[in-house]
Amino acid sequence: MLNRHLAGNENQEVGSRMKVDNSHVMTVKELSDYLKVHPSTVYRQLKRGQLPAFKVGSDWRFNIESIDRWRLEQDSFGVAEANS
Repeated sequence: MLNRHLAGNENQEVGSRMKVDNSHVMTVKELSDYLKVHPSTVYRQLKRGQLPAFKVGSDWRFNIESIDRWRLEQDSFGVAEANS
């Protein structure tokens, strides 16, 4: 009985950790909403290798921290060009 109770708590803990980790990963639709662009823009940038992304099966996924870093780099690049 005790072992079953402990195993149940362990499964709940793992499940809640997975939910937290998944909140940092976005789909193409979620990313397009986040960046306020059309999904075809996301696919176009993926094709050109311009976005940090990874595939799960045939679906693209995006780590929000990587996207935020990428956005900052894009801002820095634009500032550097303007100052040239």
